[in-house]
Amino acid sequence: MFLEILAEACQKTGWQVHAYCLMSNHFHLVVETPSANLVSGMKWFLGAYTARFNRRHRFFGHLFSGRYKSLIVESSGTGHLKTVCDYVHLNPARAKLLGPEENLSHYSWSSYPAYLRSARHRPGWLRTDRLLGEHGLRGDTAAARREFALRMEARRLAELDPEWKGIRRGWCLGSREFRKGLLEEMVGRIGPNHDGETRRESGEVWAEQLVAEELRRRRWTAAELRRRLKGDAQKIQIARRLRQETTMTLSWIGKRLNMGVAGSVANLLRHARRKQ
Repeated sequence: MFLEILAEACQKTGWQVHAYCLMSNHFHLVVETPSANLVSGMKWFLGAYTARFNRRHRFFGHLFSGRYKSLIVESSGTGHLKTVCDYVHLNPARAKLLGPEENLSHYSWSSYPAYLRSARHRPGWLRTDRLLGEHGLRGDTAAARREFALRMEARRLAELDPEWKGIRRGWCLGSREFRKGLLEEMVGRIGPNHDGETRRESGEVWAEQLVAEELRRRRWTAAELRRRLKGDAQKIQIARRLRQETTMTLSWIGKRLNMGVAGSVANLLRHARRKQ
């Protein structure tokens, strides 16, 4: 279920996953966000997983403790992406979840076994070329995958804890110039957690672009959108697209499309699905 929801999150946000690993009480995720939408994407991802987990197991309340920790990683071919992905893939061995005679690939709740399979047997949202490239391996070939496995097993045996210090305790992983650039961007923007603009990120911007596109396609003005009934069939089509391709809430969709409160939008979408 975790991977199904991760796939949905990638579809909604355009995320590119480079590595993941599920542990007993937490998970690691190396994700590239071309649309700068980590906050809105994680809000949807964690919320959806918590809701479905609780529904399945008949639990209530929070599933995760506190805010997730995020680490900004420089990915310009400097080897830092390799460092953080290797850290994630070696986590089961480090946590003693694998016996000394078991290969890393025996831990199935990780992206590492998928790296050893051909492209047609991997999820489409998992991007492997960047990590393999930083290992100096070119091409998605059986030979490259075998060499990757040999290197990872060797690194597992030679693992040195100080190498992971920057991942565990830092807020970014990259060169001095990379860190300096990030600090310069933060000037005047630091608040108790993140500033309002950063918290909203680009999720709402993308949703507004989608609405504008749908209005242009129908040759509707903003006044026409407001004039139409809350249950207008075409409004429902727009709402469905927003739910499929963005992380916006039902409340936001209801207000933006003049479709009423969240419950009303949910009912309209549910009835539309039943008619199909």
